[in-house]
Amino acid sequence: MPDDELLRSTLRDQWHLVPTEITARPVTLMSRGWDITAGSERYVAQLAESGARQPMEAGLMAAEHLRAVRVHAGEPVRTLGGGLTVETPHGALAVLRRLPGRHLDGRDPVDQQWWGERLGAVHRALQDFRHPGLRPWQPLDPDAPHPEAEPWLRETVTAAMTAATRLTVTDQLTYGVLHGDPAPDTFVLDPGTGRSGLLHCGASGTGPLVYDVAAAVAYAGGPDHAGELLDGYRAAGPVSADEIDAALPVLLRLRWAAQADRAARYGCEAKLNIAREALESMPG
Repeated sequence: MPDDELLRSTLRDQWHLVPTEITARPVTLMSRGWDITAGSERYVAQLAESGARQPMEAGLMAAEHLRAVRVHAGEPVRTLGGGLTVETPHGALAVLRRLPGRHLDGRDPVDQQWWGERLGAVHRALQDFRHPGLRPWQPLDPDAPHPEAEPWLRETVTAAMTAATRLTVTDQLTYGVLHGDPAPDTFVLDPGTGRSGLLHCGASGTGPLVYDVAAAVAYAGGPDHAGELLDGYRAAGPVSADEIDAALPVLLRLRWAAQADRAARYGCEAKLNIAREALESMPG
């Protein structure tokens, strides 16, 4: 993680921004971010692994596409050299103008409705979006070395991948552009205008859209706590209710296996325990 001084110097040198305040956003295994205040303007800075620079830039262009079709999204700010991102010792950094409003609360039923509705609207609006940086959906690698750190993990990852592969072969799934990490605090609601929007699109790829839904459900605390989220998505998204019902359990298991896999890779024991508990509590 870059320290504040490196972040400040990069923002100054590459974007000519002089922050007056930097606040780290909640840490997830999938992303790192900061809320930035520079004078009267507010921004969001996002950091991705260097290997994900192209998908990150695809996500920034997806945000521009959303704005062009009147879906409220953060506006990417290009560097002084015209680039979408800049390479740092810790990965690729991007800056977007922050939308006005508060982050959504994933535990609040009304906010869940906004959350699901906006995710569905984003999926629908990106159906015709194309970019060379979009990566195809890639299942986990069961032969990767890091699962050996936990004896149960390789079997769990393999079982989740096998079930997901069977699902994609036997079922007709709706594919499209994935956000990848649609946490509730990635979305905002402006109480003054009633407008809700998306702060950023993450490192985008393509895959079954229910995988994004599963990721959101995981953030909400599981299907038993995500009823309003799912209702909001069904009302706005391009995926049928029948497909969501059939695919969600399988892809939710895969999402938690991916979280466990990533936590093991980075040695994050707390996140690994959370993923293991979630996997053990799932039926089947």
